[in-house]
Amino acid sequence: MKKYIIYTFSTVLLLASCKSKEKVVVVESEKHEKNEKQKNILFIAIDDLKPELGCYGAPQVKSPNIDQFAKEALVFNRAYCNVPVCGASRASLLTGILPTKTRFIDYRAKAQEDVPNAKTLPGVFKEAGYTCISNGKIFHYNKDVQEASWSQNPWMPKGGHRVSFDPTTNDVLKKSGNGRIYEAPDVDETGYPDYKIAQKTISDLRKLKTSGEPFFMACGFFRPHMPFYAPKKYWDLYDRESINIADNRDLPENAPSLLRGSGEFKSYSFGDYKPKTEAFHKMMRHGYYACVSYVDVMVGAVLKELEVLGLAENTIVVLWGDHGWHLGEHEFWGKHNTLHNALQVPLIVKVPGEAKGQHTKALIESVDIYPTLCDLAQIKTPNYIMGKSFKSVIESPKESFRTHAYARFKKADAIVTDDYTYSLFENGEEMLYNLKQDPKENKNIIKSTNKDVLDAMRKALKAKIELASSYK
Repeated sequence: MKKYIIYTFSTVLLLASCKSKEKVVVVESEKHEKNEKQKNILFIAIDDLKPELGCYGAPQVKSPNIDQFAKEALVFNRAYCNVPVCGASRASLLTGILPTKTRFIDYRAKAQEDVPNAKTLPGVFKEAGYTCISNGKIFHYNKDVQEASWSQNPWMPKGGHRVSFDPTTNDVLKKSGNGRIYEAPDVDETGYPDYKIAQKTISDLRKLKTSGEPFFMACGFFRPHMPFYAPKKYWDLYDRESINIADNRDLPENAPSLLRGSGEFKSYSFGDYKPKTEAFHKMMRHGYYACVSYVDVMVGAVLKELEVLGLAENTIVVLWGDHGWHLGEHEFWGKHNTLHNALQVPLIVKVPGEAKGQHTKALIESVDIYPTLCDLAQIKTPNYIMGKSFKSVIESPKESFRTHAYARFKKADAIVTDDYTYSLFENGEEMLYNLKQDPKENKNIIKSTNKDVLDAMRKALKAKIELASSYK
């Protein structure tokens, strides 16, 4: 069964390739030369994708297309979001501005409201003469800073992440309006929104090839965001009984009273499963993995088309997850806290002619992506940008970059270093984990750590909070 499915994936991509060749038009030499001088950008954002991929050392997950892309790019092993929630994380990255207690708070964050005078990442590329297109989920809201950011209205398929093909999925509806948290109908991939997002992006790439215009193409996929809806064949890639679940399901020792997990998963019906049971844990991981494998095929189709059109050699490709995700660790499901699982994100960057198939341990923040892409494309950034370009890391992957990465969520500010994660809650509680000795963050050592280490973490965090507050 597995060989057959993988073969089917390849066939889908080959068919897409053959169709695209028929539509490729030779552009005028003048436009072609202009395109060669200005690097294109393909920015792929994947909702709720943590570094749970083959290329990140997760053998349970089947992600062959992203893994192949990683062999052609630079993989960032220590990249972190600045806010572990969808809307705020995206608004922060796309404006290059850090969150505060009153800015970029939750999934409803809007750049045009929180920082109305900021220039967005696609906006500065648009000013530089690029055609800027948004397909799928890029900003959390399609209308966010629309006119200033995009060359045309952002496109989003109808239904979003709730599109369902199993008639029993909505037999039981929660007060939220959500149905069951999982479904595995025996349908092909064409009906779900992510397929349509991939095809719209492929269609736009063909048009851009014809026009010869430099472009900033943003492609945002929904899966593996809950609910876990994917065609049956993606669920069939996994044997549920063989799926390993978290072995640290208790709260961390000495956990602060304000440490919480996300309640988002509770807004769905669990069907025949009961939370906190082994069966529930296996089902949830199975659903997440199936959705990762589904979106992996969509990513593969887009990247294949970029190659077929001959655009890959002049296009910088960024694949990014908007925040981390708990998969049952500490009985948490989702994001919404400042533990390592909620903050660490996948970041894979391909720059033609640069690092290929390498990994870097450099600490990176999501706000660093904005100035980096501008630096690579030789576009000037606004002077208030709070990230910094990691172009030097792309050129020399072994080079160190930051001493710490900053994040915050609701009632906590956090710092991540090579060795530690530290959080300060608004009620004065603190938590500190030694990532070398305790990578799963099972014991808060705030009361037993070296004073010099703690003082350094507090000082670094204070400096980042002051920086975040500097934008007016």
